[in-house]
Parts: sequence; C-alpha cells; structure tokens
Amino acid sequence: MRQANTQIEIRTGGAGLHDVTHEIARWVSETGIATGLLTVFVQHTSASLLVQENAAPAARRDLERYFARLAPERTDYEHDDEGPDDMPAHLRAALTAVSLSIPVDRGQPALGTWQGLYLFEHRRAAHRRTLALHLIGA
Repeated sequence: MRQANTQIEIRTGGAGLHDVTHEIARWVSETGIATGLLTVFVQHTSASLLVQENAAPAARRDLERYFARLAPERTDYEHDDEGPDDMPAHLRAALTAVSLSIPVDRGQPALGTWQGLYLFEHRRAAHRRTLALHLIGA
C-alpha cells in the first residue's frame, strides 16, 4: 500500500463551476498508483466541490442559477463582513460538499463518461483556492 498527497492551487475567475478534472487526473497519473481511493478536500468555507455533468454547459448554468435562488444575496444577513455575497457563499458551501472520495482505476479517477470534477466558487470575485489531494492505493 502506498500513499501520496499534494496541494494544488486553483485560480477562479469568480462565481461558478470551474473544471478541475484534468489537474487532478494529471496528479493521480504522476503518482504511479494504479488502484486506490482519492480524497479531494477544498480548504475554504465559501467554495465547494462537485461531481457534475461535463458535456452540456447548460446543466452547469442551471445548477449555478438554482443555488443563486436557494441562497440569494440579500442585505439582511448578520454575517456580511466581506460584502453581500459573503453569507450566501457560506450557505451554498454548506449545502454542497467540501470533500469528495473518488475511486482510482488504472491510474485515473474512475469517473463516468459524463462526469467531471468541479470547484464551485461561490464568491463573485476571483480567488485562489487550495485543494488538498490524498491518494492511497497500490
């Protein structure tokens, strides 16, 4: 059994789903671990992770609009230290996931045909987000 870990920085251009599949798959391949379990963890409270449709951009746009309706920007949140998108970003992150567990097979994340790994940026401004990756396997 072997283990590998790293951190990767993702620069977002603002709110929305940012495809991180290729960066993560490249690192998994470079570890030389053929079979195992990958954990991806986002080290932030206003961003999250999703496994989502990677073929039709409309699916991602619909998801982004859904979360904007579910946790809208308003002026009546008590927590607004960083502006009107601050608390909605935390709510959206709480409703999604900050970590994912993904099987690894033949040196690659075992994703379905139409699946991709996404960092879901919940803030309007561009940010640098850190993903911690851990892979255990053989």
